[in-house]
Amino acid sequence: MTHLENKVVPYSKAIVKLLKSPIERNSTVWDDVIMYTNEIQEYLCKIGLELIVKKDEGFAFLKQIEDSEGNTLGLITRRQIGFETSIVIIVLRQSLEEFDSNPSQFQVSEKFITNIQIKEELELFLQEGYNRLKFQKDLDKYIKNVVELGYLIEIEKKEKETKYQIHRIIKEKITLDILQEFKTKLQEYAESI
Repeated sequence: MTHLENKVVPYSKAIVKLLKSPIERNSTVWDDVIMYTNEIQEYLCKIGLELIVKKDEGFAFLKQIEDSEGNTLGLITRRQIGFETSIVIIVLRQSLEEFDSNPSQFQVSEKFITNIQIKEELELFLQEGYNRLKFQKDLDKYIKNVVELGYLIEIEKKEKETKYQIHRIIKEKITLDILQEFKTKLQEYAESI
């Protein structure tokens, strides 16, 4: 056994994967995350990170610990996303909130949406005066950005329609306060043009 092997703990792979991206229930390290939650949290706390585990929803991710002034150690880089991609994220978050508030008779736990439905919801969301034609022309690019951010999971692709699952991590990253704040800013923007 090498010196390195003596130092490695059973949940090391889980920590490495968490540092790269959120982990889902079907991940090979999911059981380690569940079994060693306290140990992983204790380790991550030392480097300014918090482990968030949503067992019922089947995912875990890392969040930076903030001090009283909102500062972090800066281990996880914040991505700058464009205004248009933000609008798509907000519409998806709103859609998931409405879905969760009105459970269907079948008690489906996951919210699915197509690119066509996203377009329809955006039509209702965009204010007058916004350049809708350019936005709609580039919509596939904005949806792709949201997929790359991990908020949408592509489920099925047909000719002109793609079906997605809205990942529940969006509720953790975009809180109701953030959702409301963005809607207010969008309204102010629309009134200024």
